[in-house]
Amino acid sequence: MYVEFATRWSDSMAMSREILRIHQYKPGLPPARPACYIRRVTMEFKKIDPRATITTKFGEIKIRFYPDAAPRHVENFMNLAKMGFFDGTTFHRIVPGFVIQGGDPLSKTADRRSHGSGGPGYWLNPELSDRPHKRGAVSMAKTPRDGSSTRDFNDNGSQFFICLDDNSGLDRRYSVFGEVFRGLDVIDKIAALPRDEFDNPLEAVTMTVTVKD
Repeated sequence: MYVEFATRWSDSMAMSREILRIHQYKPGLPPARPACYIRRVTMEFKKIDPRATITTKFGEIKIRFYPDAAPRHVENFMNLAKMGFFDGTTFHRIVPGFVIQGGDPLSKTADRRSHGSGGPGYWLNPELSDRPHKRGAVSMAKTPRDGSSTRDFNDNGSQFFICLDDNSGLDRRYSVFGEVFRGLDVIDKIAALPRDEFDNPLEAVTMTVTVKD
């Protein structure tokens, strides 16, 4: 007996493998007519491509995530965004030629001195990889494990930064979990804003974040 297959792949990563016919034969004799026909069996393979859109008054920043390099960070960001956690927060830290930083719930308050010190109430273990801190890289900010620590850091649960330039000195020290693929001009506009002595822009730049699995 031998079986004829036909295998096809679609653009949506679905594989269709159809058993065309089954032949039965005996040694020394020509193949008999197909014994039966079997219906097509389709197996779906979901393409993982999570993305986010950060909407500001200067335009949209579109992010493609790296679930292969930092799965917990990607999942955490996606979950917070779906909860509306980031909506109304600001980019509270701007360092031209270096980064813009946001994601602190305390940035919604009028007390500018508290901006940059908040989070969701938990930390993340770092997920370090070979992903570079290139221009547009999205990475997680760090927070001391306890108030007296200056060297031993966990990743903040919600504060993230976007690189304005290549920053190889941050590689394998911070958890890169995505990159901006559209809207680099927007981050440059934000980086050009006047700021106070704490690098907090004088003009609040609020954000709304939506995600797509």
